[in-house]
Amino acid sequence: MRKFRMLMSMAPLALVACETTYPDFVLDPNGFEEAIRDKPPAVVAFDERVTPLPLPGQLKPITNESRAPSLKPFQRVDQANASAKIEPELDNFVNAVQIYPYTQGALYQLYAAPEQVTDIALQDGEQLISVSAGDTVRWVVGDTTSGYGDNEQVHILVKPISPGLTTNLVITTDIRAYHLEMRSFNETYMAAVSWRYPQTELVSKRSGERPLRSPTIERGLAIASLKFRYEIDGDKPHWRPIRAFDDGKKVYIQFPDNIAQGEAPPLFVVGEGETSELVNYRVKGAFYIVDRLFAAAELRHGAKNQNVVRITRNDLRMARR
Repeated sequence: MRKFRMLMSMAPLALVACETTYPDFVLDPNGFEEAIRDKPPAVVAFDERVTPLPLPGQLKPITNESRAPSLKPFQRVDQANASAKIEPELDNFVNAVQIYPYTQGALYQLYAAPEQVTDIALQDGEQLISVSAGDTVRWVVGDTTSGYGDNEQVHILVKPISPGLTTNLVITTDIRAYHLEMRSFNETYMAAVSWRYPQTELVSKRSGERPLRSPTIERGLAIASLKFRYEIDGDKPHWRPIRAFDDGKKVYIQFPDNIAQGEAPPLFVVGEGETSELVNYRVKGAFYIVDRLFAAAELRHGAKNQNVVRITRNDLRMARR
């Protein structure tokens, strides 16, 4: 008991020895404010009049209109050709020359008339590769050149034999291709057609040898004076002539392009009593050029099974009647 009292008397001293002191701190000048609870967010009503923004992939407006019926293939072709046509304009005439702006794939309109020649002039220095017409029977097509060297210019000459004709013409050169639609009228015709080239950048030439040009029939040939008054009869070998015509002085006999694949037939002029004699002629490309006129002539090839093709002027036969 005495020992317990001694321990109890020593306890306050132990507590005093373990007491820790803290420095004073400054309180905020304002008094304590009680936190205020936030109000719940207001509910926003959806306005149906607001048009929502389109999402990616929905940029095109959705309409209830019925889709237009699709065009048939021939309608698409007609529509494309119509949109590609370039008609002559008065502001593009330089004297009598219609100067079109060159655009790849355009269909240039050309008006021609019988007894008149239309000149299609290409760019200076442009080399002709080929000329193809849809109707080579009722349209006369030839080519010639003007100038020399780098200033040499190719001219395509066209002439219809009657009004009311339509066809197309494709001209290919070492630089570009031209597409024309040609129509013939009684009197209306275009004296000349040419182009200006907005793309002025230099055109790089193809490496290697330049392609051969289509040979002209004759330099200075007056197409307006050509007379297509010959009939072609007889056998039908691969070299059978396409046509024959003259300019009043010389006779030109045009053969297919494949005549160079075989031996060419000799030409005989048929005189009175059906006598025939070999005549002098020159070969230029796919043409025989005879430096005289004749009433009848024959092309003969072979020995046993000989092929004979006869060329006869039809205006002399009609005059004899």
